[in-house]
Amino acid sequence: MSGARATILVAGAGIGGLTAALALAGKGFRVIVAERAERLSEVGAGLQLSPNATAVLSGLGLRAALAARAVAPDAVTVMSGPRGVELVRLPLDQSDPAAPYWVLHRADLQAALAAQAGTHPLIDLRLGCAFEHFIMDANGVVAGLRRGETRRSERAAALIGADGVWSAVRRQLDPTPQPQFSGLIAWRGMSDNQVEAPRVNLWMGGNAHLVTYPMAHRRQTNVVAISAAQWREPGWNVPATPAEACAAFTAPQWSEPARAIVASVPQWRKWALCTLPAAVTWADGRVALLGDAAHAMLPFAAQGAGMAIEDAAVLAHCLDARADDIPAALKRYAGLRGDRVARVQHLARQNGRIYHLTGPLAAARDLSMRLVGGPRLVARQSWIYRWRA
Repeated sequence: MSGARATILVAGAGIGGLTAALALAGKGFRVIVAERAERLSEVGAGLQLSPNATAVLSGLGLRAALAARAVAPDAVTVMSGPRGVELVRLPLDQSDPAAPYWVLHRADLQAALAAQAGTHPLIDLRLGCAFEHFIMDANGVVAGLRRGETRRSERAAALIGADGVWSAVRRQLDPTPQPQFSGLIAWRGMSDNQVEAPRVNLWMGGNAHLVTYPMAHRRQTNVVAISAAQWREPGWNVPATPAEACAAFTAPQWSEPARAIVASVPQWRKWALCTLPAAVTWADGRVALLGDAAHAMLPFAAQGAGMAIEDAAVLAHCLDARADDIPAALKRYAGLRGDRVARVQHLARQNGRIYHLTGPLAAARDLSMRLVGGPRLVARQSWIYRWRA
C-alpha cells in the first residue's frame, strides 16, 4: 500500500458504499469499508440501471462481470392495469456498449462490487464491523467501530456515511431529519415465468402499479408491486404471503393479465417505502453522506441505485481534486449533487401521482401518453440518462 493517499472510512457496504470504495481507491486513496452485516446478502430483487449509472460502473472495470448477469431491455412498455392493453412503448437506446440500460438482480450487482473491492490492494472490506459513532477534529475523524464485543477506534481523513435510510452516521451528523413513511408499500418477488421479450413492463392502476422485467437469461421475472396502504408491521421490511399481495390487486380495478402476474409470485417480501426530507445536511467538515443516507427517494424514477452510484463518482472526483482540503472537497461534492438529486426526487414523486390516477384523470393520462408517443416520452428523461461524471 506504499504511495497510497489519505485513508477514507466508508460506513456501509451496499451498492453506494462499495461503488464509492472502488471509485476512491481508483484515485489512490486507501479505503476502509465497515459493514455491520457478517456477510453480504442484498435483500430485495431486481433493479434498473440506466446509462448514467452503468457508465460509472463500466469506468470502474465492472462491465464484463455485470454484462454476464444483466439483461439489456429494448423498451419500456406502459400498460393499462384495468384494461390490460398496451398504451405506449418507450424505446431504450442501447447503442453505447459502455453505458447500456440494464436490469439485474441487486445481489448480482453487490456481489460484483464486493468481489472487485475484495481484491483491490487499497480497500479493506470489514464485514461484521459496525459503525457506532465518530469524533471529528481539525486533522480527521476518529470512528468507533465494533466487531462482536470488541470495540476499536479508527482514524481517517474523512468519513462517508453510505449506511442507508436509517443511517447511523446521519443520526450523529444531522439528527433532525427522520425517515418518513410515504403511505406506500412495495411488494417484491420473483416469478418463474419465462420471458421472451427483453422488456420492462409498467402497469398503471388506481392507487397502485406493477413493474416487471426479466432477470438473467430470462428464466425468471422480477415483479415489483406498489400500493397505497398503512404499515402495521414491526420493522420496515417483512415476508408477505401471496394472498396479501393478491388482495391489493383485485378485479375489476385490475385486469386478468395483471392479476395473473401477481398470482405467479410464490414468495413476497414487502417494504414500507420511506423518504427523507430535503433539509438533510449532506456534508459537514470531514463527514459526508451518500446514497439513501442523504436522499432516500421513492422508486418511481428507477433511480435510487443510480443516484448512489453517481454520488460515488462525484465524491471521488471532488476528493481527488481537493485532497489537500477535504472539508472543501466534501462541501463541493454536496453542492454538485444536491440540485440534481432534488430534481430526480421531484420526478419520482410526480411519476407516482401519475401512475396512480383514477377515473377521468386516468383516462386523460392514457390518451395523453398515446398522443405524445414513446420516443418523446423517453426523451423527457434524457437529462437523467445522459449524465456523466
